[in-house]
Amino acid sequence: MLKETARPKTGGEALLMALKVSGIDYIFANAGTDFPPIIEGLARLSEGDVPAPVTVPHETAGVAMAHGYWLVTGCPQAVMVHVNVGLANAVMGVINAASDNVPVFVLSGRTPLTETGRKGGRMTPIQYGQEMYDQTSLVRDVVKFDYELRYPEQADSVTKRAASLMISAPEGPVYMSLPKEPLTEPLPSGFTPAPAPVSATPAAPDGIAIATLAAWIAEAKTTVVLCQRGDPEGQLSALLSRSADAFGLAVVEPFSIRNVLASDDPAHLGYNPKVATAHADLVIVLDSGVPWIEAVSAPDKDTRVVHIGPDPLFRRMPVRGYRTDLAITADPAMALDALLALTPDPGASARRGAVQARVAALREAKIAPDAGGDGSMTAEWMSACVSEIMDDNAVAFSELGLLLPHMTLNGPNRVFSNVHAGGLDWAMPAALGAQLADGDRLVIACVGDGSSMFAPPVACHPIADALGLPILPIATN
Repeated sequence: MLKETARPKTGGEALLMALKVSGIDYIFANAGTDFPPIIEGLARLSEGDVPAPVTVPHETAGVAMAHGYWLVTGCPQAVMVHVNVGLANAVMGVINAASDNVPVFVLSGRTPLTETGRKGGRMTPIQYGQEMYDQTSLVRDVVKFDYELRYPEQADSVTKRAASLMISAPEGPVYMSLPKEPLTEPLPSGFTPAPAPVSATPAAPDGIAIATLAAWIAEAKTTVVLCQRGDPEGQLSALLSRSADAFGLAVVEPFSIRNVLASDDPAHLGYNPKVATAHADLVIVLDSGVPWIEAVSAPDKDTRVVHIGPDPLFRRMPVRGYRTDLAITADPAMALDALLALTPDPGASARRGAVQARVAALREAKIAPDAGGDGSMTAEWMSACVSEIMDDNAVAFSELGLLLPHMTLNGPNRVFSNVHAGGLDWAMPAALGAQLADGDRLVIACVGDGSSMFAPPVACHPIADALGLPILPIATN
């Protein structure tokens, strides 16, 4: 229930309070002429009723900070930018978030709709020059939901609807365009806030499909699970490790986005999809958009392939021709939990032994990296050094330079690699978002010398200084 003293008076205030009720604690913002109603709302309402504003002097950095915050907490945050020009700067970050199903609430101003007669109407030349016929088209292709605010009361109801869609699987960014008039206008008499948003329940696996999968595992000599990302809480990691042990599965993390298993897990066969698929007669693709490169490492034509995920066919990808013998729409953790509820077949022990023998042989053949004969630093050696300084709470964001096969990772979500959309520079501001979530954590950002300029250091370093966010940036050439 809203306290009487905290009831919103305008569309802008309703927006702020709806975001807070939706679980959003921060708005990463780069303000412009469209922000006065928001700033006035922040000034009038109590701090506990609104998200905390965080001034971020570059839009790319703001979206990446929200992205990084979610990776380490599972809590989505909001970003607000200035009309079309600010949104244009933010688009790359939104593409990155959409590529990896990361929920971010994206807000932008919109040039005032009216010239005269309404509070919040146009008062400057720039408000003519910045208008577009379809500003939302800048992000419509990659967000789950978009809407341009019409009336002040919609700042409550539509915001909560957008939040529900954002946090429902498969998660992803949502966008709202905010003309100044409905932000400025008073709420109608009798306004009542909509209920707090809820996420849709995750998809439970079909029992017949899980039984089919279990039968196929029992028939197979070698089953390999390909998994390139998990959840922020690490639930999938724990269930995958248990499933691998129970059924004798090998696990490979191709083109990793968020590391899933600890490096020393007995089922962890590394990161090379070609090695993984070469000997498999059953491949399980666990919520992985790019499990292998079709031209060079596709499984044998007789190998069965199963895809599992909230959207196992990845409909957001126009071209994705991976063979599919069974597609199971399900939350990956729930699918593994259902599989574990079945009695493993008697052949699981033999398969487990074969997997552990392959894992042991690979680890025995691994050569410890060094700095090189001439003393120059190699990426392999640097990666090993970075993992040595990481305690159980440390995380690293890798855009270039960190090679997971040469690191010792103690659990899931230790290294977050650049998403497959490849929008640069993501790692440094994402690291800042992670550090904001936990100031005592060691956070490392490893970037390339070129990519470090995309989200300008002239923005990221002042953000770190102003907000007191110490991170360890490493730029590799």
